[in-house]
Amino acid sequence: MDIEAKLQQVKERFDEVTTAMSDPAVFDDPDRYTELTKEHSELKDLVEDYERWKSINKQIEGNQELIDEGDEPEITEMAEMENEELKPELEQLEEQIKYKLIPKDPDDSKNVIVEIRAGTGGDEAAIFAGDLFDMYRRYADKMSWKQSVMSLSESDKGGFKEIVFNLEGNEVYGKMKYESGVHRVQRVPDTETQGRVHTSAATVAVLPEAKDVDIDINTADLRIDTFRASGAGGQHVNKTDSAIRITHEPSGVVVECQQERSQHQNKEKAMIMLRSKLYEMEEERLRKERAEERKSQISTGDRSAKIRTYNFPQSRLTDHRINLTLYNLDDIMKGDIEEVIKALRVQDNLAKLNAVMEG
Repeated sequence: MDIEAKLQQVKERFDEVTTAMSDPAVFDDPDRYTELTKEHSELKDLVEDYERWKSINKQIEGNQELIDEGDEPEITEMAEMENEELKPELEQLEEQIKYKLIPKDPDDSKNVIVEIRAGTGGDEAAIFAGDLFDMYRRYADKMSWKQSVMSLSESDKGGFKEIVFNLEGNEVYGKMKYESGVHRVQRVPDTETQGRVHTSAATVAVLPEAKDVDIDINTADLRIDTFRASGAGGQHVNKTDSAIRITHEPSGVVVECQQERSQHQNKEKAMIMLRSKLYEMEEERLRKERAEERKSQISTGDRSAKIRTYNFPQSRLTDHRINLTLYNLDDIMKGDIEEVIKALRVQDNLAKLNAVMEG
């Protein structure tokens, strides 16, 4: 489908929404009115671009007619000069329009819960899980995001068997969603006496933080247990049963939080984790129903899929989804992952745009 046909569709939908908003009955349904107002606002910008696009095209066509006639050299020259100015403007406008046609992911603006788990590789996998956490912590600092640990299980030799943390800020899920999957590391462990390179892995899961309005939970379906917190957290950890474990019995999902000082705070955070997990399960179900759409989205791959390799001897990072290879691994491990995320977003947007234009 060409850009004009797509824009005509947008214009028709804009007219439908405008008509719907003028129906007196819509004022009796505040949610519907809010929904229409939001869509109207989003489409208005594109419709204005469409009108501008048509106007420039009309000017170019008019000038081309004058050029083809070629009756008066002066007028022909002016028409040619004007088209030389208008054509780059049209190209720029078309690029702008294409970007706006990409469907927005409503979850992009949400905060996230990130789970990192040591995979194959024993102690070295746990150490690498700790390195990944440190990389994301530093990246979050660069992005001015707020971070807080929700649950962790430390490894005897360093790092984590598992760590769950929350990131809050601007467009967090929009950037972090590309991190879900298996991260593989190739390096010589500190314990290796022969200098051999070992391969280990850690799994990262990034969940958009779900609010009450996103997912409805029946409290009768919950089993809530308290237990004594262990590990990091200060003097209080071994004195009170402040840690919380919540089991959602219909789905079997279990979450726990032990990092806060009070049982109430831990329960609050555990409920956020539970809602987010149930929301993600529902989203995954919907993604499977829309199989063709899922194929075009880099961000929603199988969590068991190997997405990235960190090769320390060669200071190389390879993202297997887009065949991106960089040789600044030290900087990346210090939180400089914006280049990788930007490349993934561009590729994802191109796939989404192709799907839009084909549709």
